[in-house]
Amino acid sequence: MSVRELVVLGTASQVPTRHRNHNGYLLRWDGEGILFDPGEGTQRQMLRAGVAAHDLNRICVTHFHGDHSLGLAGVIQRINLDQVPHEVTAHYPRSGQRFFDRLRYATAYRETVALTEAPVAADGTLAVTPAYTLDARRLSHPVESYGYRLTEPDGRRMLPERLAAHGIKGPDVGRIQRDGSLNGVPLDEVSEIRRGQRFAFVMDTRLCEGVHALAEGCDLLVIESTFLDEDEALATDHGHLTAGQAARAARDAGVRHLVLTHFSQRYSDPEEFERQARAAGYEGELTVAHDLLRVPVPKRR
Repeated sequence: MSVRELVVLGTASQVPTRHRNHNGYLLRWDGEGILFDPGEGTQRQMLRAGVAAHDLNRICVTHFHGDHSLGLAGVIQRINLDQVPHEVTAHYPRSGQRFFDRLRYATAYRETVALTEAPVAADGTLAVTPAYTLDARRLSHPVESYGYRLTEPDGRRMLPERLAAHGIKGPDVGRIQRDGSLNGVPLDEVSEIRRGQRFAFVMDTRLCEGVHALAEGCDLLVIESTFLDEDEALATDHGHLTAGQAARAARDAGVRHLVLTHFSQRYSDPEEFERQARAAGYEGELTVAHDLLRVPVPKRR
């Protein structure tokens, strides 16, 4: 059975806390697993969440600050130790190649897996598969940073009442889908477009064009909200978002389910992030992330 869900492995910014691990997020998308921003301790969090190295097909790193990348060394070595039988592809800013190299070869181990390096140097498409297209967009942070967006191809939903009205049934349904028309009846007459699902991952950034482009029309948006609104000046200075800024971006983009994460250790009340997000006018489904949480991608409308 296909599963589409976010598994939250860690939610702390800069340093881990007693209750929050460094960043780490796994997106299960049918038979694939995409690991985003594995910070320190991600390998252990994977164990606690029931995520195996065999579940990983891609690793996407937004930037090379430690809370988003120090877990790479352990995750890569675990992939090799477990002899994952399929190719694993790593995406990360090309400007940080030296950091990726150091983390990949931080210690001695036996390489057994084809780890493909596919660094990001500009906005654009990184991969096209039958299940999704993966794109990257530049963000605004003190070091080069990219957000990621997954888009499922649009499909087509057949409309039983229109099929019946035209007397189309049985094998003829398959024929009209395949050929585009049947006995003068066009496919558009008996079906409608089924919009593909969309997911975006937006970490350390100020508000910028990339944030809005990544969030546009998403079914599930995972976005940093390091600071509360009263500390907006700090957020801007350090290249981050507040809860209100993230929520307004999601509201304006028509996001269906918003996941706030990457919280500063200075705040002790997670519910305040939700209160500020609601005050900013976001009315969709809202989750303030915590470690080991599972968030399903919303069902199609």
